[in-house]
Amino acid sequence: MIHPTAIVESGARLGANVQIGPGAYIAPTAVIGEGCILGPHAVVLDHVTLGNHCKLHAGAVIGDLPQDLSFSGEPSYVVTGDHCTFREGVTVHRGTKPGSTTQLGSHVFMMANSHVAHNCAVGDHVIMANGVLLAGHVAIGDRVFMGGSSAVHQFCNIGRLAMIGAMGAIIKDVPPFCITATLEASTVYGLNLIGLRRAGLEPAERDQIKQAFDILYRSGLNVTQAKAALRTDTANLFSAEYADFLEKTTRGICRYRFADHASND
Repeated sequence: MIHPTAIVESGARLGANVQIGPGAYIAPTAVIGEGCILGPHAVVLDHVTLGNHCKLHAGAVIGDLPQDLSFSGEPSYVVTGDHCTFREGVTVHRGTKPGSTTQLGSHVFMMANSHVAHNCAVGDHVIMANGVLLAGHVAIGDRVFMGGSSAVHQFCNIGRLAMIGAMGAIIKDVPPFCITATLEASTVYGLNLIGLRRAGLEPAERDQIKQAFDILYRSGLNVTQAKAALRTDTANLFSAEYADFLEKTTRGICRYRFADHASND
């Protein structure tokens, strides 16, 4: 169903059972998966591929040009997985370099006025509350929750199942499973234990994550020493995951602030 005031340019590819609301716009090279719903004045621009059953609310804009002065105008892309939700005023920008892609996984939920910049890589089941801002080249792991108005510096990595506190500024990498402080910059204060339980991790697995976290943040070791200690903990797969994360970090990791309640299960 296409509203008579919507504009679907020639060449746009629409899957089965797509609904397009009043004033919506779809560009000539856009690909819209089956069952997608575009609300009033939603916009899907060139070189965007939306997965199946995605929903764009009023005023969402997917695939506009990157806000990068080095952008040369060559084709670049936005690709999303299935069942993504883009609430009012959401923006997702194309990659900067020719042929590069801004990638979103499946079941991503971007709440009102949140933004994903050029060349970001967002995993599956990621939730961004209202006003979240991702700068360019940010990588977000699966099942991360980002609190309202939090912001992430370019090239930062956030590990899976982390929780970012509301209005926090992230300028360093956040290891997997961690929770960061509200209204603070790059401060970890414990593990996202509620998120771990909701994700179905068993008590024994959560205990292993706590052990790995203690090596990283509570052992008194520096990052290089902690990485080596994590590598020797061969019976704990989560220690290996932390060590692998540390191998890839280019910006350093968030500092730790002790909180009595942070790791109580």
